[in-house]
Amino acid sequence: MNIFELLKYTVDEGCSDLHLSSGEKPIVRKNGDLIRLEKEIVLTNDAVKEMLHKIMTSEHRELLEKQCEVDFSYAADNIARFRINVFRQAHGLSAALRSLAFQTPTLEAMGLNAKVFKKICEYPNGLVLITGATGSGKSTTLAAIINYINSIKNRGEHIITIEDPVEYIFKSDQCLIQQRELGRDTRYFHDALRAALREDPDIIMVGEMRDLETIRLALTAAETGHLVFATLHTRTASSAIDRMIDVFPGNEKDMI
Repeated sequence: MNIFELLKYTVDEGCSDLHLSSGEKPIVRKNGDLIRLEKEIVLTNDAVKEMLHKIMTSEHRELLEKQCEVDFSYAADNIARFRINVFRQAHGLSAALRSLAFQTPTLEAMGLNAKVFKKICEYPNGLVLITGATGSGKSTTLAAIINYINSIKNRGEHIITIEDPVEYIFKSDQCLIQQRELGRDTRYFHDALRAALREDPDIIMVGEMRDLETIRLALTAAETGHLVFATLHTRTASSAIDRMIDVFPGNEKDMI
């Protein structure tokens, strides 16, 4: 199968991920398990490169050459959107492709307690953290929250998202939504977050709080009247506070 047939197979079979690796047959993840596509041939480095170049822009290829890895999103016509990480490893080029629905999810469709989340969306300011392990649905939950706020009649707020990469595409409805992607629209989360404070936002969505400066700026934004939504890689909500405090220098921990 070519790259587009593999993407379609991934979605049609209800798989969450597709893995392409030099020296391996294509592999998909379904219901948490990795499944090797035994009918496919073992991929050479050139074969993986040819497949990926069909869905990468020249900018993506340049970043890959420079940094040895690159994150981006790709919309396959009539199939789905994909969040993609391409990287180099011992045997050559590899890629992990996560399938995403074209349709932005709703709180109800995700099986979340919509009443609780809708109440959270009414907060005038503060920091709301969505926590969980990799693949637990943090980004999808954030998308459902933004989608709901955007649908509230006469909400009329300015929402800025900072993502790596942009996963779900929002269309401004009741709110003005502007989506910024790392690498394409800004260099770092903290640069975009610092700039966002000068861009008249009401709500800021941070795809991931990765470092001290991003966490510091997110707290500042929340304290200065903005509603900030962000994700954090912790297994429990209660451990998120400790994780945030731990990144600060010793003389600042008591102030958090």
